[in-house]
Amino acid sequence: MNFNEYQQQCERTANRATSDPFKFLTEKALGIIGEAGEIGDYLKKVLCHGHPMNTEKLKDEAGDLMWYLSTTLTTYGITLEEVVEHNIAKLKARYPDGFSEEASINREV
Repeated sequence: MNFNEYQQQCERTANRATSDPFKFLTEKALGIIGEAGEIGDYLKKVLCHGHPMNTEKLKDEAGDLMWYLSTTLTTYGITLEEVVEHNIAKLKARYPDGFSEEASINREV
């Protein structure tokens, strides 16, 4: 499955029936924050508390985060494919020779 197919599948459960677009987007924004926090908390437990890594748990949380991001982007007519292509172009401009600490400190973009 590619990003665009994924984004289309997310719409099946996006529940856009609300008459209040602000409420819809607020739910998605808070969902992004909440799921990112769940990923962070899970990694804290693995890295700092000695829990074993469960990649299925990490995939579950990352999938939830992607769903909220996908439905938010769709609201504005932006595809996930556009986002990842834009991100790679930005990183290539920022680090044309790849990442280095020196390039990070002295970057212009």
